[in-house]
Amino acid sequence: MTTEEVRRTELSSGLRVVTDRMPHAQSVCMGVYAQVGSRDEPAALAGSSHFLEHLLFKGTPTRSARQIAIEVDAVGGEMNAYTSRESTAYYTRLPPDAATAGLDLLCDVVSHPSFRPAEVDAEREVILDEILMSDDDPDDVVYRLLWEALYGDHPLGRETLGSAETITAITRDQIAGFHAAHYGTAVLVVAVAGVVDHDQVVTQVAAAIDVPAIGASTGVGRTAPAVDPVALTVRRRPTEQVHLAIGWSAPDAYDPDRHAMVVANHILGGGMASRLFQAVREERGLAYAVGSSTARYTDSGALVISAGTAPSRLAELAEVLDAEVEGVLADGITDDEHASALGYVVGATRLGLEDSGSRMVRLAGDEMLRRQVVGIDEHLANLRAVTVDDVNRVLRRVLDAPRSVVAVGPVDDRDDALVSLAGWRRTVSA
Repeated sequence: MTTEEVRRTELSSGLRVVTDRMPHAQSVCMGVYAQVGSRDEPAALAGSSHFLEHLLFKGTPTRSARQIAIEVDAVGGEMNAYTSRESTAYYTRLPPDAATAGLDLLCDVVSHPSFRPAEVDAEREVILDEILMSDDDPDDVVYRLLWEALYGDHPLGRETLGSAETITAITRDQIAGFHAAHYGTAVLVVAVAGVVDHDQVVTQVAAAIDVPAIGASTGVGRTAPAVDPVALTVRRRPTEQVHLAIGWSAPDAYDPDRHAMVVANHILGGGMASRLFQAVREERGLAYAVGSSTARYTDSGALVISAGTAPSRLAELAEVLDAEVEGVLADGITDDEHASALGYVVGATRLGLEDSGSRMVRLAGDEMLRRQVVGIDEHLANLRAVTVDDVNRVLRRVLDAPRSVVAVGPVDDRDDALVSLAGWRRTVSA
């Protein structure tokens, strides 16, 4: 059995508080999560969730941005935020004796952002620079193009940062209006892990979150994507490498195959013992970085293979990637691969329990998806229950389907290796 002291309370306002007491920890990690992200924005306001994330730490009527930073720095703490396609998080990690002040700070910035015009304009410039930085990074570009290829005009296909055009056009009042419309108590989750008393946290949150100020918005309705993936996208760039990504539709966050997909991903390209790492890097030296990853949303998911290689070796890389995918489809995985991957995902999950930040993220993720926290022993049991047949089934379900291929570098869309890689499904189905 794994030691775990998780408690959950839903306030009358609809706001939810989840805690995980870690008596021997030397820190408390706490976050306020909003179940709203870039997929919840209208196209004209693309990037507004991320813009809002930047602005909340810029000050409240009683705290300036500098005062917020000093409060956290003065106790050796950490403060940060992030925006994803389906949520936005504001969090801090502090020594236990500073936790009360830290939670008060988080509740204040979420409830009472100032949106001072000068700070909005200054942060606009910061975000525009962030977009430029992303545009200069071919790894960022290849993933942005892949999401567009997989999801088209659906909001999941949009860049979380927004575009230079939308960020330039968004006004202070539009940002404030987005906060008022989407940050109600019904979509907020407070997650705390570390040396914490649940009842004290609930009492403090109930007093510190200004319910009249933010209301009880339930967020916006979401529509599942239903688009055909684009087979091949190429962005010519004068880079030293060709940056390559291949994407497939994969199980979403509620799919019965989601646990099998975790194990399958590790076997395919999730670690140093994976098929892709061994075949591409260890055996042939075709790439420094190669692997696979997954994304899971409430109504969609993706499996992605990515690698970078010299233009002269692109054809060989494409051939190897195709061969590994075909090998999985034709022969399945081995018992040894299954045992190794299962040992890794279970072991990595257990090691993550030592960190208050990892526990906080787990609390918030489960609460937002399921309105309950799945016990760690139950979660580990679900992983251990994944069989070889389960992994083979989900790999065939995902890989034996249309794919999107994206390349960024000194190549074009007539490159034989890319055309062949993108047309693989049509070729074998003919």
